[in-house]
Amino acid sequence: MSERKAALVTGSTSGIGLAVATAFAKAGMDVTLNGLGDAGEIESIRSVLEREAGVTVRYDGANLMQAEACTGMVESAIGAFGRLDVLVNNAGIQFVSPIEDFPVEKWNAIIALNLSASFHTIRAAMRGMKERRYGRIINIASAHAHVASPFKSAYVAAKHGVLGLTKTVALEGAMFNVRCNAISPGYVFTTLVEGQIPDTMKARGLTRDQVINDVLLAAQPTKEFVKVEQIAGVALFLTSPAADEINGAALNVDGGWTAA
Repeated sequence: MSERKAALVTGSTSGIGLAVATAFAKAGMDVTLNGLGDAGEIESIRSVLEREAGVTVRYDGANLMQAEACTGMVESAIGAFGRLDVLVNNAGIQFVSPIEDFPVEKWNAIIALNLSASFHTIRAAMRGMKERRYGRIINIASAHAHVASPFKSAYVAAKHGVLGLTKTVALEGAMFNVRCNAISPGYVFTTLVEGQIPDTMKARGLTRDQVINDVLLAAQPTKEFVKVEQIAGVALFLTSPAADEINGAALNVDGGWTAA
């Protein structure tokens, strides 16, 4: 078994999760990827990252909507690497609708993936972390863990729940050198967001700059997107000795959105 730290990052085949997994691997951690996508593309991501970072990178396609799959993924990662040192819960989905029209199945799906999956993975990882007296758990929350927006009842509820879960786990792990923190991003620039800009320009009759500043970044005072690499940098910091006394915190990376 490798003596390197072992990390598991959910929702890590693209976006924030992939940036975090990449940062971890380049810092010398063995990594388990998880997420959706084309099988060939995922294998390419895995193999390139493994080769470039010089660590072991594996992929687990567990369906995080299912409790048993969450548990099995954690157990598989521990079996592969001998332990799990770092767990990042990042996977999530979104749906926007007035609450009176919000489909019940969408509510259930968002709560299952954005909140319950984090509970299941932490539950599966916690005992081993306590026994080894080391663990770093990072939950990717959101500015919506602190403030609400209309039409996002399930997402806001889930992210508020993630923050409560983070604080509770932080207290339970404190005496065992298990730290649990959250990162609360604002609007993050991803290919998914970029793809929405032309449609919004057409639908609202706005310029690209107007869409970015007046629609997407309306709540973000810096009028700048958060970069996935910035979130990854904060996650890597939370695994460093400098962050050993940060526990139960939510690090806001939102350009000042939640400062108001």
